Amino acid sequence: MLVVVAAALAIGLLMAAVPAHAQQVPKGPWVDEVSFFVEQDQAKAIDMLLKGDMHVYFRDLRDRELFRRVKESPDLWYVYSYGLYYELTFNPVGPEFPATGKLNPFSVPRIREAMNYLIDRNYIASEIMGGMAVPRFTALTPAFPDYARYADTIKQIEKEYAYNFEKARQIIAEEMRKLGAELRDGKWYYKGEPVTLIFLIRTEDQRKQIGDYVASQLEKLGFTVDRQYKTSREASPIWLMGNPADGKWHLYTGGWIATAIDRNEGGTNFGYFYTPRGAPVPLWQAYKPDPEFDKVAGKLWNNEFSTIQERDELVRKALWLSMKDSVRVWLVHQIAPWPARKDVSLTYDLAGGFSGARLWPYTIRFVDKVGGSIKIASSDLLVDPVNPVAGSNWIYDLFFVRATSDPALMPDPYTGLYWPNRIKSAEVYVTFGNPVGATLDWVTLRFVPEIRVPEDAWYGWDAEKQEIVTAPPGTTAKAKTVVYFEDDLFKRKFHDGSTFSLADIVYSFILNFDRADPKSPLYDESYVPVFEAFRAVFKGLRIVSKDPLVIEVYSDRIYLDAEWIAYEAASWFFTDYTYGPGPWHVVAVGALAEEAGELTFSADKAQQIKGAEWMNLLAGPSLPILAKHLDRAIQQQYIPYEKVMSKYVTKEEAVRRYQNLKNWYQSKGHFLVGNGPFYVERVDPTAKVVVLKAFREFPDPADKWARFSKPNIPEVKFAQVPSAVEQGFPAELRLSVTFEGKPYRTADIAYIKYILSSPAGTSVGFAEPVTDGVWRIVLKPEETYTMSVGTATIEAIVVSKLVGVPVSTTASLNVLSFKDAVLSEIAKAKADADSKIAGLRSSVDNLNTQLREINSAIQGVQGSVSLATGLGAVAIVLALVSIGLALARGRRAPAK
Repeated sequence: MLVVVAAALAIGLLMAAVPAHAQQVPKGPWVDEVSFFVEQDQAKAIDMLLKGDMHVYFRDLRDRELFRRVKESPDLWYVYSYGLYYELTFNPVGPEFPATGKLNPFSVPRIREAMNYLIDRNYIASEIMGGMAVPRFTALTPAFPDYARYADTIKQIEKEYAYNFEKARQIIAEEMRKLGAELRDGKWYYKGEPVTLIFLIRTEDQRKQIGDYVASQLEKLGFTVDRQYKTSREASPIWLMGNPADGKWHLYTGGWIATAIDRNEGGTNFGYFYTPRGAPVPLWQAYKPDPEFDKVAGKLWNNEFSTIQERDELVRKALWLSMKDSVRVWLVHQIAPWPARKDVSLTYDLAGGFSGARLWPYTIRFVDKVGGSIKIASSDLLVDPVNPVAGSNWIYDLFFVRATSDPALMPDPYTGLYWPNRIKSAEVYVTFGNPVGATLDWVTLRFVPEIRVPEDAWYGWDAEKQEIVTAPPGTTAKAKTVVYFEDDLFKRKFHDGSTFSLADIVYSFILNFDRADPKSPLYDESYVPVFEAFRAVFKGLRIVSKDPLVIEVYSDRIYLDAEWIAYEAASWFFTDYTYGPGPWHVVAVGALAEEAGELTFSADKAQQIKGAEWMNLLAGPSLPILAKHLDRAIQQQYIPYEKVMSKYVTKEEAVRRYQNLKNWYQSKGHFLVGNGPFYVERVDPTAKVVVLKAFREFPDPADKWARFSKPNIPEVKFAQVPSAVEQGFPAELRLSVTFEGKPYRTADIAYIKYILSSPAGTSVGFAEPVTDGVWRIVLKPEETYTMSVGTATIEAIVVSKLVGVPVSTTASLNVLSFKDAVLSEIAKAKADADSKIAGLRSSVDNLNTQLREINSAIQGVQGSVSLATGLGAVAIVLALVSIGLALARGRRAPAK
């Protein structure tokens, strides 16, 4: 699959270059304003780009003809991303829906598993996606690091679950009969009624054609399919926020975008996509994985392993168990182009393209000027309510919300590691036996025999006593992280003019526990699985210094990268990755509204409370409710969790914050307050428009992240492949690895893995460096001996240290049998002997000719020739004979 990445790179990565001439660098973003609007018609969007009516399209292109127009235009540029993928999401409730009594075949894991056989992923990738995608079978993304690590297991899965319509028919029919259904005249019936599957099919992209294809396959099996075509906005309340037990849907055409390179997919994706740990929404809470699978997924989720080999074993087991579960059936992984005008430059993410890049707000600019207004279109906007606790996680909302926030650490758009943003450095201490490494110099990694959590460290929260709970005696942890924040952290301003303080961190800590405590009015049952996963690994927080802020975080969660451990430590309470540091006074007003039963942070709790609305800080009926409770907070000089929070904020400070928020609401008409490089100036929910303005009190210059301009993705090809590989004999292949035509440094490559596949099986190994840009693969005799005669394939996967996207290339090998190989070697030896014999005969013939000529010369010498002359001629003859014999025997003539 990764070969498509290499092929895409061959087309070329075009980046708009910022001119070298000096320009004044402003505080905050380069531009003054960014306007977002919706344009679902991609052809119209390209026309607008060409005409200059907009500057960037925050949507990947799906049409080959439109992409051709982009490539041919002198005014446009494009990049590729590798984090978009499609799948089928199944409703797991059943066998009957409690609300309707209708049958749900997809409540049976074996029927869901059989759907893998029913779907021809190659057809979807080549015909529906137009070749701009590759088949995908598992939860691991083909363009991310863990796929390369487990590629051999995934290839076995791809072989096992290859398209097989008849096998799918047989399995599904067997399970349907067990459910009590019967097949009459080619149609399935249950309790006398046709088995009708409600299929939610998205319409904005190729998922419409994918949905129609899958529906047709199901109809061939005898199901009646109710094809309900819907946009994201129409489908979300049903499949995502609705109660799956209501029976309003059976399957849905899901689509996802990874907005950053995920270096730990094997650790998180199984827990996220298959278990209730994934999300506090009704569908996820309905997941009931097999106990063994849940245990494996939980261990990976919490990084409960002590060696890489143990992790490998868990991931390989999870891969197979996830196929048995199949609440999701993965379909294709896209190679997605993103277009923009050449007069605009911005950083993109190798996973999420333009819209998924955390750095786009910090780097977007016109190439020839500072300031100005940028227009960006997307296929949707304002999909779900926005709030900083449990609001929308749609990328169509996140890309503008993230511009209003500023995280403690910034994800590298090319590697998935993290860089300091609001911290100076970190020290990570890990107990011996944990497989952790550090790549970047801002983090220091040390291994220690034991980590004891201090008894004064904050461990939890007692909602009844309204007290922080400290760590029990004897508490230990696997990791301790000391985070050193910037010296001027508490001088930073929120958009409403309030100053960031330690109270924001303390409030975030308390709220994290309070929402999971049944004794709290903010208790949210849907949040409990997420909290329990957190509680299982969080061991304590200790504030070492208040100004400058230094904290210690104790945890049992171990990542392979120390940078990730430090990121989590700095982000658990300082910042939420999605929204940035939540100002306590904004969240507290929302909490008052939830306590009153009028609004809720989560969608799930809103469904449980009659008349409650899912809280939206930007628009809708939430706004007057929030305004009412804001006035109440001002009047009461309200300090949330006052017993603790009063140590960090006075009543006067609280009122000042609330008044700032009120002024903000009266000026902007919404309650979304952050501290990022942009703030929301205007929202029009009807027209689907969001306007961002530059926040000029932002502390950093606009060029802080300018170094992220182009990823060094390797270009790889086989430079030398033997004409035939012989069973039982060694073979060598050579690889060329370059970037922009220049040799790729050996020091910048993590490893190159090869996978050798033939009908007899698969073997895995690693290439060896020869010099910069040249690697060799040596196939040992024991490897070639077990290969099947005929054609084999070898895939080389290059994993760079500079980018997180593996690339690959493949070659075909002609495999000769051991017998044929021996005969081939005999034939080679015979041919060599024949050649030598022919050469010997030629030498003898030449010698005979020379002797005849000399003999004639001797016979021509008469009596006038002296005896000395005759003896000289004889000496010449003997010398020539000696030379000739030496040549005939294949030896060098002796030196004189």
